[in-house]
Amino acid sequence: MAKEFATGKSKLILSARREPELQRVKNECAKFIPAENILLLPLDVTELSCMDTEVQKIIQKFGRIDILVNNAGVSQRSRIADTPVWVERKIMEINFFGTTIISKAVLQVMRKQKGGNIVVISSIMGKFGYYRRSSYCASKHALHGYFEVLRMEEKDHNIRVHMICPGIVRTHVSANAITETGGRFNKADESHEKGMIPEICAKKILKAIRLGRREVFIGGFEINSILLKRFLPDFFSRWIMKVGPK
Repeated sequence: MAKEFATGKSKLILSARREPELQRVKNECAKFIPAENILLLPLDVTELSCMDTEVQKIIQKFGRIDILVNNAGVSQRSRIADTPVWVERKIMEINFFGTTIISKAVLQVMRKQKGGNIVVISSIMGKFGYYRRSSYCASKHALHGYFEVLRMEEKDHNIRVHMICPGIVRTHVSANAITETGGRFNKADESHEKGMIPEICAKKILKAIRLGRREVFIGGFEINSILLKRFLPDFFSRWIMKVGPK
């Protein structure tokens, strides 16, 4: 997504935990825009007590924030009965509170400048539950409730909220998923190895932002699950039980 923004000549703030990875992405983006238009802002979404200070670094550099993309998150591979509460809290801390804390800090800037776009990367599992993803699904469901309200409350400040719900994308999300021990799953799901190419997903997300889409579902055949859940809930329940865990 950073590279896609860069090809559109956007100024970038890149945030993640690993500074070497941030530098690698910066180097890729610097092929399209001047390096001085890229700010590296290392952040861990579980440690955001100084978020207001971090936001001020952005303002000092660029003067404004037009688009916030909340993309930090972690998936899960564990059954409810086997998962301790501290693991469930960890997932919620990353997926839900990490997103809301950053968004609230940036919100104050967008209010002052009378406009902006807050993008939340949710999941199709923000619309239904699935085996061994209980807290992950819960965190994504929570994001929808929270940011639907934010959209209502900030309408008069010209702040748009975009809920992006990807299906299966070819990333390392399954290998990096949290297990009942709190460690990594370290195994790629076969479905993700065959999922949508990230570059295509990024283009679709940016298109949704440009078009002002409030909620968009991006993926392959799996997107039909949302329609089944919405219009044929009983059939969906029987079907998902029959499918079983993958």
